[in-house]
Formats: sequence, C-alpha cells, structure tokens
Amino acid sequence: MSLSQFRTYQLSKQFYAQVTGFRGPAHLKSQLLRAASSVALNLAEGSGKDSSRDQGRFYRIALGSLRECQAVFDLCASESSILVQQADQLGAHIWRLCQSCEKKK
Repeated sequence: MSLSQFRTYQLSKQFYAQVTGFRGPAHLKSQLLRAASSVALNLAEGSGKDSSRDQGRFYRIALGSLRECQAVFDLCASESSILVQQADQLGAHIWRLCQSCEKKK
C-alpha cells in the first residue's frame, strides 16, 4: 500500500500540520512537534514492514507518540478542541491498526 492510500498516515500528516500552529511554552511546543512528527514517521516505517509483528511494533510507537501529544495538550490546558478531537480520531485509527496486527500474529 502506498502512503497516499494509507488513511491513518494521511490523518497523521493533517494532525502534524495543525500542531504547527499550537501556542504554548516553547519547550512543550518543541516536544509536541517532535512527537507529532514521530507519529507520522513511525506509521510510514511500519507500513513498509513485511510482518505484522514488525508493523505492530512501529504502530505502537506511533500510538505512544500520539499519547505524548495528548499529554502536552493536557499540561497546557489546551482550549483547542479541534486538536484534541483530531488526536482522539487519530488515536482510534492507530489503536485499530495495533489490534489488527495483534490478531495476525
């Protein structure tokens, strides 16, 4: 599957683009940008793996990075319901990918 057809990856790109406009303390924004890019990069890398075990490992890392983003929103008491909602939707997609890989083992 190409990345252009990988819906969860496309959502992660949209999420990253939205995160770039986040306002908060510089150290947390920097961490947020790294974590949001990690989501997309790990989804991309995982999609290129042959075994479901390898895919699942990268998808779980992506989910951990997304949780890090959500923690930043929580720490900053983010009022951006759009970002929180996007993170929740993306999290649901990644969770399903992780579950799918677990079933294939």
